[in-house]
Amino acid sequence: MPLLQFETTLSLSPEAKTSFADRVTELYTTEMATSAGHVAVVIRERERSELHLGRAVDGPLLFLDADVREGRPFDRKRSFALAVMEHVAETFDVPEENLKVVFTEHPGEAMMGIDRVGGDWSKE
Repeated sequence: MPLLQFETTLSLSPEAKTSFADRVTELYTTEMATSAGHVAVVIRERERSELHLGRAVDGPLLFLDADVREGRPFDRKRSFALAVMEHVAETFDVPEENLKVVFTEHPGEAMMGIDRVGGDWSKE
């Protein structure tokens, strides 16, 4: 039951936000081996003065804070992070130096919807 929260200085149309959320969901389900029904995506546009990264160069910034269920192997998380950053760099012309992904892992029971409480992650 991931919550994928993007903070960015990009200015995106509603259509671009929807398309981006759809693509990120697709990348998450592929790279993290899960289904799409529980993936939540948040996109927040920020002023340049609100986001800072020491290595940043001229151009837009985009950060992803990925709250995910604990247990997935490092390789899956790294693959997802790289896929998202590559997509953003290519699609929105964001310099690679201006991208950042941070994962925060939670026990399954800490992630819930109205119809269910998450369980432990397993390869199946």
